[in-house]
Amino acid sequence: MMEIKPLSKKIYDTALNLKVEMIRLRFSGGSDEGYLDIELDGAPYNDELTQFEFDVEKWAWDVYSYNGAGEGTDYGDSITYDLNNKTAYTEDWWYERHERFIQDEPFTVSLQ
Repeated sequence: MMEIKPLSKKIYDTALNLKVEMIRLRFSGGSDEGYLDIELDGAPYNDELTQFEFDVEKWAWDVYSYNGAGEGTDYGDSITYDLNNKTAYTEDWWYERHERFIQDEPFTVSLQ
């Protein structure tokens, strides 16, 4: 689980001014590259929100260390800041390999 970092005052104040209710940071990785998707809930989409999304992304890369390193299996972490309730929570996810035995059956060998 990722540690929740404090929101910067600038991000918080701008979010309130734009009427953003929730900021969700969706980090993903697994193939030695980290990715970040930003989701903003509550505010109507406009040019100010586009700039704010860019500012949130820059801030998030500055405060969260997420390099996406791994052996090729996808995984991710999400951090959600609920501005209405002044709470934050984390979620993580991953893909894992499951193997199952189907059946034994004889095979043949070709003469070629």
